[in-house]
Amino acid sequence: MTAMTTRTPDRPRAGARTDAVVVGIAVFATVELALAVFMAASPHRFYTAIGPFGAFNAHYVRDVATFEGALGVALLVSLGHPPWRVPVLAVTTIQFALHSINHLLDIERAEPAWTGYFDFISLAASTALLLWLLLRARSQGAKSTPDSASRASAVEVEA
Repeated sequence: MTAMTTRTPDRPRAGARTDAVVVGIAVFATVELALAVFMAASPHRFYTAIGPFGAFNAHYVRDVATFEGALGVALLVSLGHPPWRVPVLAVTTIQFALHSINHLLDIERAEPAWTGYFDFISLAASTALLLWLLLRARSQGAKSTPDSASRASAVEVEA
């Protein structure tokens, strides 16, 4: 006689969600660091290829490269230090949201015009993805910490 087993519906594994956050952070870290290097090494080329807003100023392009580089490094560090993920993703999400608003305000000033729309849409989509990563990372952090009842009972046991 063959034993019958009841199969439970497949649920997403907790590791799969962790992997999505880790992959997302790794992708954003790579992009931020690549942008920083591109901006610092070739500010005029960056300006003509990606940031054709207003007058060119190499110093300001390199200044922005330092911010992009700092975000990239922080994201990279958070891969090895999970407690950093939520705060780093929060700051990165805020930066992308503010950057999106800035591009929306200057959307008509890009040359050629289509780049203004493309930049805004890509930044807004990136902001939404970062927000999703932030919420996922936050929920993972909440699940990995003991709840208050467990902490309270642990304190009582120690006393």
